[in-house]
Amino acid sequence: MPGMQAEKVLVAGVDEVGRGPLAGPVVAAAVILPEGWECPGLTDSKKLSAQRRNALDARIRNEAVAWSLGRAEAAEIDELNIHAATLLAMQRAVAGLEPVPAHLLVDGRFTPGGPWTAEAIVGGDGTVAAISAASIIAKVARDALLVDLHAQYPDYGFDRHAGYPTAFHREALARLGPCPEHRRSFAPVARALAVRDGQKEATGA
Repeated sequence: MPGMQAEKVLVAGVDEVGRGPLAGPVVAAAVILPEGWECPGLTDSKKLSAQRRNALDARIRNEAVAWSLGRAEAAEIDELNIHAATLLAMQRAVAGLEPVPAHLLVDGRFTPGGPWTAEAIVGGDGTVAAISAASIIAKVARDALLVDLHAQYPDYGFDRHAGYPTAFHREALARLGPCPEHRRSFAPVARALAVRDGQKEATGA
């Protein structure tokens, strides 16, 4: 009708964390920010200290129009591959938003399928506020998950490296073999598993 304003299109920023680790889930976040929302220092989560990330995480969760997390577990990563599992985690994050966005701004080169339009933005986690916000809450959430995982499997040091292939992690993996949360489709884990199975076969265990 004449004089009526067009309905505003809701846009969500989407990002993930945890593609590279040898263990644990990949975690995605989707965030819808208020129009004109400003937050000094908002940027790619990897460029922030843990203290600053935690402070921003609390503010984003409190002030966002909506936010949601999605994850794909290690077993799903092994079944699907890391690329497909990452898109699945993103789909789950966006599906959890209320209200539902019509358009996504996604960090990287690929976008999750679904009932929305989407734009992939390389480096978006450092240039687009909603994507930066998503990167922060995904990072904080995944780090917390890996601290919990450390409580279950303390010998691997998940609280210090979040599952990434540090020297400490690789040494523990070679010494102990993989735990149930390790991604068996990743080469270092597959090698450790083969060594462990070979040792069992040699000893008749």
